[in-house]
Amino acid sequence: MNKTKETFALGFGIFAAFFGAGNLILPPLLGFNSGPDWWLVAIGFIASATIIPLFALLAHARLQGTMLDFGNKASPFFSLIFCLCVYVIAITLPCPRTAAVTHEIAIAPFFGTSSLLTSTIYFLLVFVFVMNRNNVLQILGKYLTPLIAIILFAIISIGIFSADQELRPSTFDIPMLSGFFEGYQTYDAIAGLLTGGIVVISLNLKGYTSFKEKKGIIARSGLIAMMGLFIIYAGLIALGAFYNSQFAEEISRTELLNGLSVKTLGRIGSTFLSVLVALACFTTAVGIIVGTADFFKGLFKESKKAYLITAILSCAIGILIGQLNVKYIIDVALPALMFIYPLTIVLIFLNVIPVRLASQTVFRAVLLVTFIFSIPDFLGFLLPEGYLENIVANIPLAKHNLGWVLPALLSFILANVLVKRSTSASG
Repeated sequence: MNKTKETFALGFGIFAAFFGAGNLILPPLLGFNSGPDWWLVAIGFIASATIIPLFALLAHARLQGTMLDFGNKASPFFSLIFCLCVYVIAITLPCPRTAAVTHEIAIAPFFGTSSLLTSTIYFLLVFVFVMNRNNVLQILGKYLTPLIAIILFAIISIGIFSADQELRPSTFDIPMLSGFFEGYQTYDAIAGLLTGGIVVISLNLKGYTSFKEKKGIIARSGLIAMMGLFIIYAGLIALGAFYNSQFAEEISRTELLNGLSVKTLGRIGSTFLSVLVALACFTTAVGIIVGTADFFKGLFKESKKAYLITAILSCAIGILIGQLNVKYIIDVALPALMFIYPLTIVLIFLNVIPVRLASQTVFRAVLLVTFIFSIPDFLGFLLPEGYLENIVANIPLAKHNLGWVLPALLSFILANVLVKRSTSASG
């Protein structure tokens, strides 16, 4: 296979890895609530759901290691704790959400059974696939993703060109920021850290040995994948906005996605989409648990028992949380995302910028400051409203849940100045 074909094949593979079907329910409601401001919301959403993940892949192109390498420069211990947090979040939030989305889109509308029954059967089947690592999973992922993408493209195209209703006004005070934080719920920045390592291993197994060659392939394939996500995310946001006067204001995410598919492709299209989304959610859940179990297996010297225990616990958590409704799972995820995302974003950019600007001192200073100043954002979703009002009032951008941004930037500049002076003095 030549490099061009390899790049496109890898790009489609990365797209499939990021294309968690559970994420499809996010953009339509975002557009629905933004109305004529949908393009501002789209800019914010695209920034956190495609641009930052692209930088994660570019960082992997430079590091060409594992996710642990992202934080090792600060401290191997910090990197381990960070990775543990990421995997725990993965199996407690996005993984169970796939079962909840499956129930609300593909099961409840047709069978009316309980969500507990759905999540139980769902994760029992997930456990079987995780333990057998069946090739059927790869086949499903290979063919399902293009099918869903084609159906979505049809829904978006037909919907955008046939919509002629007046748009209801936006419900957002700052549309771009609302879009940016909703992009957190895709977990795509975290997926960038996880997927990039798999891509590096894949290229190594295919016989690529040149560091420069692998760097180019990863960068170009990542760009292809993110362009695909950009088209789908932006299209679904626009579609939700253009049809926001045709649905009840209190409509749920899953109801809106189903409603849009019915208005554009009819009932058959909705049924077909429901089945495909359910299967794609399933492959996402299996992938998350396999990746998590592999991580813990590696921590315990390739212990098969560690793999088994991790798989059992992950599926048990999936059953318990997956029976909850999608909106609740998304809402309870906010504190965890406000905690992990600032550190994730900072780690990505520290590994993308020139090495001379990202010494160990800079890594430690920026990460520490980011952690400290993101605490109010994290606690703001747990404590009573107004409890942190005095603190928030004295931190720039804190009222917008971005109190860590300016301190992180300032610490980056100051740390680099100190490193430069120290180097000059010792020289």
